[in-house]
Amino acid sequence: MVDAFQAELDLTGLAAENLQARVRGVILMGLSNAEGHLALTTGNKSELATGYSTLYGDSAGGFGPIKDVLKTLVWDLARWRNAEAGRRGLEPPIPANSIDKPPSAELAPGQLDTDSLPDYGVLDALLDDYVEKDMGSAELIAAGHDPALVQRVIRLVDLAEYKRRQYPPGPKITVKNFGRDRRLPITSRWRETLPS
Repeated sequence: MVDAFQAELDLTGLAAENLQARVRGVILMGLSNAEGHLALTTGNKSELATGYSTLYGDSAGGFGPIKDVLKTLVWDLARWRNAEAGRRGLEPPIPANSIDKPPSAELAPGQLDTDSLPDYGVLDALLDDYVEKDMGSAELIAAGHDPALVQRVIRLVDLAEYKRRQYPPGPKITVKNFGRDRRLPITSRWRETLPS
């Protein structure tokens, strides 16, 4: 059905990928509505920070349980959960492949998150300094972050504010979560100034 619709509209690239995410979101919300269940979003803080989510797609839902959890911490928590299950003699609930395989939105053949984003270890360290510690671009560079990456990530974070405003609520686990603790103007074209 999606393929026929895409062919009729001649959607390719990112537009076609986002359509897939939106169709899934509509189906999940339909099931939520029919069954009376609360749909959970899957986006983590790294993805929300950089806008690596699809509005009305993977952002569709009523609650974001990991929206304030950086991707690297999501993996650490998953490993901990499996280890705890093993310690209790239970089957680990999270498939190892979900933790160990290279992350992907799986919207295109062979797609990896690293096609669009830096490695999460590098990204999360930069996001922690920029978002949690309120470091500006000059401070980020002085702290040892790559200047080109600083410029790129700051731009991604600042431009994605409009997406974060539409994301469902979720628990706060960090000093500075998106929303109440950290909001940027959307319409004034405000941007973090980068050193010349």
